[in-house]
Amino acid sequence: MARLPIKWLLRSLFLTSIMRSKIILRPALAILNILSSTKSPLLNADKNGILKRLVRLAVYDQFCAGANHAEVSKTIAQVKGMGYQGVILGYSKEIMLDPKDHPSRGHLGSKKYSDRCYEMVEEWKEGTLRTLRMLDQGDFLAVKLTGAGPIAVDAMVAHEPMPDILAKAVDAICLETAKQGSRLWLDAEQQALQPGLDQWAMAMMRKHNRSEMPVVYNTIQAYLKGSKANVNEHIKRAALEGWSLGIKLVRGAYIEHEIRSLIHDTKEETDQSYNWIADTLLCRRVPDDLQRPFPHAALFLATHNAASTVKATATYQERLDTGLPTTYLECGQIQGMADELSCELLGKYESQLPSHKAAIPRIFKCLTWGSVAECMGYLHRRAIENRDAVERTQHMKVALQKELWRRIFRMKDRA
Repeated sequence: MARLPIKWLLRSLFLTSIMRSKIILRPALAILNILSSTKSPLLNADKNGILKRLVRLAVYDQFCAGANHAEVSKTIAQVKGMGYQGVILGYSKEIMLDPKDHPSRGHLGSKKYSDRCYEMVEEWKEGTLRTLRMLDQGDFLAVKLTGAGPIAVDAMVAHEPMPDILAKAVDAICLETAKQGSRLWLDAEQQALQPGLDQWAMAMMRKHNRSEMPVVYNTIQAYLKGSKANVNEHIKRAALEGWSLGIKLVRGAYIEHEIRSLIHDTKEETDQSYNWIADTLLCRRVPDDLQRPFPHAALFLATHNAASTVKATATYQERLDTGLPTTYLECGQIQGMADELSCELLGKYESQLPSHKAAIPRIFKCLTWGSVAECMGYLHRRAIENRDAVERTQHMKVALQKELWRRIFRMKDRA
């Protein structure tokens, strides 16, 4: 962890220590929840200068890339300067709708939307393209389709095809992403939305993933009991229809907001599901009822779990070393989290001879940008994630403490 700037090291150690204190964390979570959902100007960090400064010092600067192009560019340069091969960048703005903007049904059951709903799609498109322009070739654009507003959400819930106005916006984003040499992944949604999103994702991949390296990646959440069947369905469709499959694999994003029966009963079952999916893709195993070769595919392992990372990267390296076919693998962790794992992976990559680097996955950091108020929902979710990962945060705290003491003793030796 010697590559971490001292400011990042101290801030990470401070926040990790707080996250392990239930006495401090519980009220902190309650405050973040209020700030993420408030409609009061006094509690809006973009309108209250004192509150804005406090939130930036407390959590924003740790987990967010910045509020504008200049701040984001500086953060990306710092991240890549530490050795990361790329970044993933997403815009955190969450759209809040007035009741009048919700759809009403006509006499034939068709939906009618206000002009504001159509404006939201265009604003979302322009914001997404603005985010894309902050990235370089090989980076990822994180896209949240529900950010386009009620036209997107309603069609997704109803499992309907993507509305024309949204489809045109999505096509423009995909074409610009491919032209730039970047890639995009679709962020996961709650289960009320995810099945519809999966169908849209496969339609997007069918249209835009026509070369061996995918442009579009869909997110699979391994904590869902149906995730294995979902992966097999993606493999089948890609193989039968002739497009390349892009998968970002996560454990889960909405555990506090899901129907509990849809989620694995234990953490161990979720871990097994995650490792099974990764191994299936890396070993290119086709479903039993598919009489076709495994399609071209790429896997992005988005995890803070060291055991899953070690297992997947070992399988990937073994298959490359022995000449067996495998799926292109990359890994990444969220800004401000799991730095000990990220730095360990970077160290392994940099220690390899140039001729062997291809057998080590490239390492990314996932960044989110937006104003302080726009990022409050994102910050609240990050706090919940750290709260639920007590074992991992303890490991991170120990690693940060060791690195801090190493630097202190080095300074003493120099003196």
